[in-house]
Amino acid sequence: MIEIGLTGWGDHDTLYEDLTRKTDKLQTYASHFPIVELDASYYAIQPERNILKWIKTTPERFKFVVKIHQALTLHADYKDFADTREALFESFNLMLQPLTQANKLAMVLVQFPPWFDCNIKHIKYIRFVKSQLENVPICIEFRHRSWFEDKMKEYTLEFLTEQELIHAVCDEPQVGDGCIPLVNRVTHETAFVRFHGRNIHGWTKKDMSDQEWRDVRYLYNYKETELQDLADKVRILNQKAKHVYVIFNNNSGGHAANNAKTFQKYLDIDYEGLALQQLKLF
Repeated sequence: MIEIGLTGWGDHDTLYEDLTRKTDKLQTYASHFPIVELDASYYAIQPERNILKWIKTTPERFKFVVKIHQALTLHADYKDFADTREALFESFNLMLQPLTQANKLAMVLVQFPPWFDCNIKHIKYIRFVKSQLENVPICIEFRHRSWFEDKMKEYTLEFLTEQELIHAVCDEPQVGDGCIPLVNRVTHETAFVRFHGRNIHGWTKKDMSDQEWRDVRYLYNYKETELQDLADKVRILNQKAKHVYVIFNNNSGGHAANNAKTFQKYLDIDYEGLALQQLKLF
């Protein structure tokens, strides 16, 4: 089964053209897509009231891909958020519990930074992450090319398979070492695909501020031929995996929603069990 969605539900204006209340965004989003990538958890452990509200707002079949906290992927110092890294993991696990109990957790997405290269220290850290997460599906997304260079590709995929970790299949700009090639392989009964766009000039930060970088990094509108090619790749994954989750992360220019809708059309998917769409009065 192929489930398609977007990163977050707040930035997709084409979905909310007739929406009068911003608080209805998630419900409206859930009338279009069956999954979403929750990235708010990357910046802060979300309070239980938020999680329960999101569970209540979405239909029974809806699921969340929860991005792990930035300090647990070494993007930030854990000391800014907790006394120990283990304590931060404990808080993150507690945050996940309502989603797990409601059967709305698709997986935890562990996206490592571009400098997280392939070495023994980092392999040990991946094992540590797995030991700290409590009985939840875990997806590993690399951003350094060394994990998939030459013979290391097969070693990496074998390691993920042995550890029962989901390999993130990524489509992203190919610029230097801070990126990975699209490796269309399965290491788990669940497959995960993330489309970041192909904006080569915006992928590396260079001399931009953080905000400027966010505004351009995922600025990309997939061409129809590109989407058709990617759809063929996802069909292959669907033959090998029980579940395939596809997330469009090319949000910077507002292209993700329309690209995802086109992608859904190419795969001839018509979802059932979504939230009811609000009817227009006039």
